[in-house]
This record gives sequence, structure tokens and C-alpha cells, in this order.
Amino acid sequence: MKEITGTTTLMGILADPILQVKTPQRMNELLQRSGYDGILVPMHTRAENLSAVVAGLRQLENLAGVIVTVPHKTAVLALCDDASPATRLIGAANVVRRDPDGRLTATMLDGEGFVRGLVQAGVSLKGKTAYLAGAGGAANAIAFSLLAAGVTRLTIGNRTAARAQDVQQRVGQLYPDADVRVGTTDPSGHDLVINATSLGMAEGDPLPLDVTRLQPEQLVCEIIMQPADTALLQAAQARGCKIHYGAPMLACQIELMAEFLGVPLHTAG
Repeated sequence: MKEITGTTTLMGILADPILQVKTPQRMNELLQRSGYDGILVPMHTRAENLSAVVAGLRQLENLAGVIVTVPHKTAVLALCDDASPATRLIGAANVVRRDPDGRLTATMLDGEGFVRGLVQAGVSLKGKTAYLAGAGGAANAIAFSLLAAGVTRLTIGNRTAARAQDVQQRVGQLYPDADVRVGTTDPSGHDLVINATSLGMAEGDPLPLDVTRLQPEQLVCEIIMQPADTALLQAAQARGCKIHYGAPMLACQIELMAEFLGVPLHTAG
């Protein structure tokens, strides 16, 4: 482990529970590779103490900011001074930057991480159409980022249609001219098919969409990391589709979080 001195920049991750988080390992590996004098540490924060903790973070002069995860992503937004329009419409944040004057700026990087993972894999989104399964927090963020990246038609499929309509209305406030539709479980007729639900994490989960309607020319994408080869991806490959795993989304989010917190990313040496 690197030496920590009085010049080391501090970062944290707020969660409850916190024993399961893997972000400190991944972020600290990235900081070390970049030759940056900083460290990220876990900060176990209960929901009832979040407001007091965030107020205290403002006073830490050597704090770059914090990553925020379950169960604080929604509540932390109201405790910050600023956030992007998309973050406010999503209604949740997963990283907060502390500026030198103590002001806190929040953002949500789930969607940007997903999109950067696709771009790094050589996938161009401009002019493409996308089917998005899910209407939860991750799906919300991904919907905004897909439209920002140039997707021309977005169909949201969710078991509860009202939740899909809610996402449609949220993105419509920022992208009023976008073609955003509420769909069924049928993903046909789209260039990209994305599972933004948790279905596939547990063995025996139902499939998030009708895999019999998948077409060989489609790219089928996951946000689930474990297992890597979900039932959806296996079914997609069996139908001749190209696939995109869930792991790049997290790897790219770590990069984006570091950048947002002011880390100049480069390979040391």
C-alpha cells in the first residue's frame, strides 16, 4: 500500500452496509496506476446520520469528495448544493465532489459509465435505436446517457408500464424532441438491446425480455457483472447476437468518478 502523508488527498465511499463494497480496491488501484497522491476509504454511514455526515464532509479541507451507494443515492441529492439537470431528473447521485469552498456538487454516473463502456468497445451510438429493459435507478440513468450519446429512438420495456412512463416523462423534460416510447417485452427492431434490471443475478430468475424476438444483427448488453454470462447473454449468443458484458460499466464508472473528483488520469511512468 502506498504511503499516506499530509499531502494525500482523501476520498470516501458512503454505504450501509459497507462490508461488501469493492470500489475502494478498484479506485485505489486506479489512483496508484495514475501516480496520484490520493486514497479512497470506506465510510460506514447509516441513513439517519447521512445529513450530519455530509455536513461534516464540507469541513474536511483535504477531501476531494465521496462515492455514494446503497441506500444513500436518492437522499444525498437534497444535501448537495449543485447537480446537473440530468442528475436532478434522475433523482439520485452516486458521486459528490467537494470544492475548495466546501460546496458540494453531485452527479450520477451509472449511465455515462455504461455508454463509455460501449464506446471503448468500439460501439457507436449516434443514430442507433435502443431497447431498454427496466425502469429503476440504473435504467433511468442509462436512458439519459443513451439520448445524450445520439440514440435516435429509445423504447423502455418494464413489467410495470407506469414506471416506464415515468422514465419517458423524465427524459422528455431534458430531451423534448427525442423519440422515447413505452414498449412491451418484445425487443425486436432495435440496434441495441439492454438489460438494466437485476434479473439474471440469481439462478432461476425470469428473463427480462422475450429472447425469442432477438435478431442476429442486434447487440445485446448487460449491466449485471456476476454472473458474467447471464441467461440473457447466453440466449442472445444462441440466436447469433453479439453481446456486451456488464463489467465494463463499472470499470468505466471508476474512471469517470476519478475524473469528476479531479484526478488527472494517466499511466504512471
